[in-house]
Amino acid sequence: MDQSEGFGIKIYNASPQVDPSLDPSSSQAAPPGRAPPPNGGRKRRLVANGVQKTLSKTSLLANFLPTGTLLTFEMVLPSVYGKGECSHVTTLMIHTLLGLCTLSCFFFHFTDSFRGPDGKIYYGFVTRKGLVVFKHGLGLEVPKDERYKVGLTDFVHAFMSVLVFVAIAFSDHRVTDCLFPKHAKEMDEVMKSFPLMVGIICSGLFLVFPNTRYGIGCMAS
Repeated sequence: MDQSEGFGIKIYNASPQVDPSLDPSSSQAAPPGRAPPPNGGRKRRLVANGVQKTLSKTSLLANFLPTGTLLTFEMVLPSVYGKGECSHVTTLMIHTLLGLCTLSCFFFHFTDSFRGPDGKIYYGFVTRKGLVVFKHGLGLEVPKDERYKVGLTDFVHAFMSVLVFVAIAFSDHRVTDCLFPKHAKEMDEVMKSFPLMVGIICSGLFLVFPNTRYGIGCMAS
C-alpha cells in the first residue's frame, strides 16, 4: 500500500519580532486600528467645547427671537469676521450687523397676521388704531379686534427680544474680540452667567406677558 508523503510549509517573516516589553517605544505607539491624534486635535477640541457651551447656554434663548434674525446673523458674521483680523472696517461692519439684527428683533414683534376669506395669510403692522396690512389695495376687510392694537405687551416682548439677541451675539468670541479687544478675560467671565440670567428673566416675563402675535417669524408661545 502506497503511503502519501506530507509536505510541510513554513512561512518566514522578513522583519524580526521584538518583545513589546523590551521595546521602549511600544508604550507610546497608538493602539491598532486607531490613528494617532493630529497636532491640532487638542486645539480643535477646545474650540468645539467652547461652541458647545455657547450653544447649550443660548439654545433656549433662541426661542424668543424672530426665526430669521438669528439665522441671518450666524450666516453673515463669518463673512464679516473674515480671517480674524479686527480692523477698523471689520469692527464697523460688526456694529452695522448688530444694529440691523437688533432693529429686526424689535420691529418684528410689532407684526401680526390674519387669515383672509380666500384662505391666505396676510401680515401687517400693529398700531394704536389696529392692524395696517403691508400690501394696500387688496380690498380686504381687516379685523378690528382689540388684539390687533399695540399695547404694553408688545413693547415688553420687543425689549426682551433685543436683550436676548445681545446675549446670544456677545456669547460669540468673534464679536467680543473685535468690540472689546482689551477686555477679553472680563467678557469671558461676564458671558459665563449673563445668558443664563437673561434666559431666566425673559422666561419669567414671557410667562407674565404671554405672546399672542403670529407675526413675521414670531410664533405664539
